[in-house]
Amino acid sequence: MSRRAAEKRGRKGETRAALWLRLKGYRVLDRRVRTPRGEIDLVMRHRDCIVFVEVKTRAQDEELAHAIDERRLARVAAAAEILAPRYATEGEDVRIDVILLSPRGRPHHIENAWIGGASV
Repeated sequence: MSRRAAEKRGRKGETRAALWLRLKGYRVLDRRVRTPRGEIDLVMRHRDCIVFVEVKTRAQDEELAHAIDERRLARVAAAAEILAPRYATEGEDVRIDVILLSPRGRPHHIENAWIGGASV
């Protein structure tokens, strides 16, 4: 797949994930926020929690199992650490979630995918 096609698929996936999370009561604060340590696909608010969301879109359901790993989550966590003061107020919870998408299935939402430096 070309880089342009992958970028287009990723943007569609992020839009789909944002809409799905909104249906679950989340509010979009920002999209595609870049930092020197990495990019956050979606920044959401859910109740009293700021949620940094990594979205992974794959063509086949079978590919989703390998879409996210500890290295990728560590990059998201490093970016979230930089961005947390921008979005979270003092004492507000912050977490990292992952949304896995394929064309046929419904989104698979992994809450608290990164806890204390270890992926779940």
